[in-house]
Amino acid sequence: MVTEGSALAEFPELRRLVDLRNAGWRFLPVSAEGELVEVRGVRAWPDQWVDVIVVRFTTDAAGLRCDRSGGVVWQCEGDLDEVVDGLLTLPPPADPEAPRLVLRTDPGLWMP
Repeated sequence: MVTEGSALAEFPELRRLVDLRNAGWRFLPVSAEGELVEVRGVRAWPDQWVDVIVVRFTTDAAGLRCDRSGGVVWQCEGDLDEVVDGLLTLPPPADPEAPRLVLRTDPGLWMP
C-alpha cells in the first residue's frame, strides 16, 4: 500500500491536490485498463454551488465553478499549479466578490 508520504516523495506535484483536500475537496481517481488516466475532484458549497477539477497530468488540468443551475461562472485551464491557485483564491460563492456571470451552461467537464 502506498502512503501519502511516499507518494509525495515520488511525485511532489501531488502536494497541490493535498492543498485542495485540506480545503475540503473530495477526489476520485479514474482508471482505464488498469492505468490511472485522470483525477477528478469536487468541492460542494451551500446552495448547490460546486467547484470541479480534472487533472490528467501536471501540465493538463482544468477547473470550474458552477452555480445551482449548472451554469459555469468561472473556469481555468492550464498546468496543475495555475488551476489549483485559481481555485484556492476563488472567493466562496456567497462572497460579494465571487463570480456570478454565467459564461456557458454546458460545463464541458465531468460533474458529480
